[in-house]
Amino acid sequence: RQDSGRGEPKTLWGSSEPRPPAAGPGQPSPQQRTETLGFYESDRGRKKKRSLPDLSLLRFISAELTRGYFLEHNEAKYTERRERVYTCMRIPKELEKLMFFGIFLCLDAFLYVFTLLPLRVFLAMFRFITLPCYGLRDRRLLQPAQVCDILKGVILVICYFMMHYVDYSMMYHLIRGQSVIKLYIIYNMLEVADRLISSFGQDILDALYWTATEPKERKRAHIGVIPHFFMAVLYVFLHAILIMVQATTLNVAFNSHNKSLLTIMMSNNFVEIKGSVFKKFEKNNLFQMSNSDIKERFTNYVLLLIVCLRNMEQFSWNPDHLWVLFPDVCMVVASEIAVDIVKHAFITKFNDITADVYSEYRASLAFDLVSSRQKNAYTDYSDSVSRRMGFIPLPLAVLLIRVVTSSIKVQGVLAYVCVVLFYCGLISLKVLNSIVLLGKSCQYVKEAKMEEKLFNPVLTATPGKPAGKQQGTFKSTQGISTDENGSTSVINQPLHQKENMPSLLVTSNSDQFLTTPDGEEKDISQDSSELKHRSAKKDLLEIDRFTICGNRID
Repeated sequence: RQDSGRGEPKTLWGSSEPRPPAAGPGQPSPQQRTETLGFYESDRGRKKKRSLPDLSLLRFISAELTRGYFLEHNEAKYTERRERVYTCMRIPKELEKLMFFGIFLCLDAFLYVFTLLPLRVFLAMFRFITLPCYGLRDRRLLQPAQVCDILKGVILVICYFMMHYVDYSMMYHLIRGQSVIKLYIIYNMLEVADRLISSFGQDILDALYWTATEPKERKRAHIGVIPHFFMAVLYVFLHAILIMVQATTLNVAFNSHNKSLLTIMMSNNFVEIKGSVFKKFEKNNLFQMSNSDIKERFTNYVLLLIVCLRNMEQFSWNPDHLWVLFPDVCMVVASEIAVDIVKHAFITKFNDITADVYSEYRASLAFDLVSSRQKNAYTDYSDSVSRRMGFIPLPLAVLLIRVVTSSIKVQGVLAYVCVVLFYCGLISLKVLNSIVLLGKSCQYVKEAKMEEKLFNPVLTATPGKPAGKQQGTFKSTQGISTDENGSTSVINQPLHQKENMPSLLVTSNSDQFLTTPDGEEKDISQDSSELKHRSAKKDLLEIDRFTICGNRID
């Protein structure tokens, strides 16, 4: 290469030596000769190296035994693996804390049916009877909550008397005469039917409550209160029978001689691991499954109570027989807990979900409880638990009342005194449980920093009216405040309205807490097609949240 016309011409290696002469026609170039010579020299070198005594078998084995490596060269990878192990170790504790809180939420909603609901029905009927004495000051004869309480009480009484026409003994012997395989299939079918009928049943009850309390000045867009009422009675009755068949099948498994049916039924829980672990789960999916597990565990506890009551009645309330049932009860409870722990541990491992997510779930459930205590709450707490977890207490309460009244005979004045004392004890338990749950819920909401979400309004879009016209209708809402003494109270607070709300459905703040993505949201002022897509996705999540009871089907 010529160096800009200055000095000697240089070769490719930067020296000033002249270039080699060009090869003649048919002769190899000097570069080709050099490459050929280097090939033969390297081949002779390899042959020479192979003959060296250093590359012996002993040296190879010595190198394999003394070979080292440094893990810190891939520190991020091994740190992530260690965190996964720690997450799996934390899952049992965090999961059981969520389960413990959720079970007491279900217990509070279940005790409400036996304790406060009869008193609220009595007060509503007293108001309705004495209304002419005080005059009609309001357009409504009864408040919407009082109408819903009366409907619940009437449905409970009607279904209780209808359950007297169902013979439990005949059902027990009919199921006991079936083979083990048939009973196993029946039990699996009952579990699926329970989830399906629960999801549809809460819609039936909500439709009845709204139809009965809908303002009369609005246009009639329903079939009437009476048809909805009969649909609700039919649903509660059929669901109670379904739960009775489940309890009867479990009772047959307890009383089988070789316990083979009980073992097969418990192994069905481990089959649930196969159907859940190897699916992709997000936070919302895992929240749905956690709520389903809470409901399933509480329902199993009530079924075990029914089985124990029926068995104790057959053995004339002999306390020795209770110790015979105790190992089987422990096996059922232990298998349920073990399956839940293993299932959630591997789901969080495969989907890279931290154990702190269960604290978020617990805070969301606590937020529902705190929101239902506000003066402008749009639903009762027991209905909120029903929608969130798929736990509907009415059918289970009907069955338990039917079993208790048929197993325990009340005769004499002393027996009635015991019943009154037992009822007072239930009320005390309900009040104590509610106070503790409300205090814990306020604590969880504060720890999750969700207090500001209580100040956001709950938008409800009227059919035919845009959401923007209703933004000015809400003037205040309520939140949690702490006074100087440290006590927590629910007070009215001014709200700050959010602008450009895309959703037209009823929005729960706890739903926003879980459906908000982890990263930063995109700007809402993008093109209209993207805005419609995002709002439709959010609406689907909210509809899923209140309609699907049990595991999501992906």
